[in-house]
Amino acid sequence: MTRAEERATERVEHANGGTGHLLKEMLLTREQMGEGCRMFARVTLEEGCELGYHEHHGETETYYILSGHGIYNDNGTEIEVGPGDVTFCADGCGHGLKNTGTEEIAFIALILK
Repeated sequence: MTRAEERATERVEHANGGTGHLLKEMLLTREQMGEGCRMFARVTLEEGCELGYHEHHGETETYYILSGHGIYNDNGTEIEVGPGDVTFCADGCGHGLKNTGTEEIAFIALILK
């Protein structure tokens, strides 16, 4: 278990070449994630910020959108996303996310090896 008050939030500038910054809160420790999970985090993109397009090799990544609206780049195809949407980036594919709304977009990111 981790508690909210124990977790730190990291500010990442120009993540994967994107505009602005993101805020990343790791929800589990490295030990808790084990060998099969590389990341389980709550990520926030403020208005006008983006997580640049990037590819995954030897792993997959899923986003569960909690709040806000944006454009998800699914291997070159742009798709509008909002609360409740789940995206999946398969091994060998690429993706990115841009906040196009007027409020922050928050999502859970899960990277599995």
